Amino acid sequence: MSAFWHPFADMHTVQHAPFVVDRAEGVYVYDEEGNRYLDATAGLWYANIGHGRREVIEAVHRQMEKLPAFHCFVDFGTRPTLELAERIAAVSPDPGSKVFFGQGGSDAVDTAAKLARRYFSAIGQPERTVFIAREWGYHGVNTYGTSLAGIEVNRSGYGELVGDVVIVPYDDAEAVEKAIEHAGPERIAGIFVEAVVGAGGVRPVPESYLHRVRDAVRQAGGLYISDEVITGFGRVGDWFAATRFDLEPDIITFAKGVTCGYLPLGGVIVSPRVAAPFFDEPGNIFRHGYTYSGHAASCAAGLAVMDILESEGVLERAVALESELPAALAGLADLDVVTDIRSGVGALAAIQLDPDDETLPARAAKACRDAGVLTRAVGGGALQVSPPLVMTPDEVAEMAERFHAGLSTL
Repeated sequence: MSAFWHPFADMHTVQHAPFVVDRAEGVYVYDEEGNRYLDATAGLWYANIGHGRREVIEAVHRQMEKLPAFHCFVDFGTRPTLELAERIAAVSPDPGSKVFFGQGGSDAVDTAAKLARRYFSAIGQPERTVFIAREWGYHGVNTYGTSLAGIEVNRSGYGELVGDVVIVPYDDAEAVEKAIEHAGPERIAGIFVEAVVGAGGVRPVPESYLHRVRDAVRQAGGLYISDEVITGFGRVGDWFAATRFDLEPDIITFAKGVTCGYLPLGGVIVSPRVAAPFFDEPGNIFRHGYTYSGHAASCAAGLAVMDILESEGVLERAVALESELPAALAGLADLDVVTDIRSGVGALAAIQLDPDDETLPARAAKACRDAGVLTRAVGGGALQVSPPLVMTPDEVAEMAERFHAGLSTL
């Protein structure tokens, strides 16, 4: 029996038989017995450049030997921290943006929510406290993120953590407009939007929806917050969904792909307008941050990852996967347990199973693992498909074959 408490796990079941991943290379991972599995989820949406890249490992090693970490509070900083902030700002929708680092996606969401409220307080509108979120949305598991959760089971059992949150259907722009009217436009702080709902089941929406809800919130005076923890750094064939769809958000949250999982890192990209009260006026301090904000070795990993993304055409490969994935997975729709295949934006897809069978997703994920492909259940009874962006056409075909082999046993 293990002492380790697994996240999001029924520990009564998993404590007796954890699945131990031992090593990884490219798009494959290996267990302790040496069995090989194709990684269809890029870990948890993060291994965009694949596993085992020596360039990143060596960059981290060099930084570790020189300076593993030092805090960045007040006027302190490290060279990798400053350089990565500049690199990220340069590929953001507005190169004049500012970058605030944290440790991962959940705290990036909390940073964004606190910053939005602090911004309105700074400009004399403290009554703007209401956030709009969407059904099936996932914004991490910290205090604000749990309150913003559109996956109901992720909110249950905690009581009200943060008030003034309104949750609307994920694909209904009119519902957003009505929520603004009901709350009062003068009270709207912002809306959190995943351009493609991720953990809630990989649910894309039309580009027109994204622009309509952005415009509605902006007209009310609130902020458009683009949650790009999953979609950032190449997953949708561009640096961000915000750049692909020309959204010009006020705040972007990021994590996962910024270091591709080699070390933890996350943060927010802040538009010049939202940053202005803190950069242009003395004494206006955003009293927020983490011990490891701007961690030097993590930022060194981020710099090496960005080098690979830029030099090896990884974003372009994600564009190719946008058509390759649905073509390869289409045959799964003929299986009795599959009701739909969702895809169409970058390297993101979902295999929808019968939503009325609550035990099916877990059984399906296990059957696929036995067939040599790793996936996991996501919201609404679907299986996640978000492979490393470096996956080749032959590996895509192999992945589809292994999915078919596993799901055919159910």
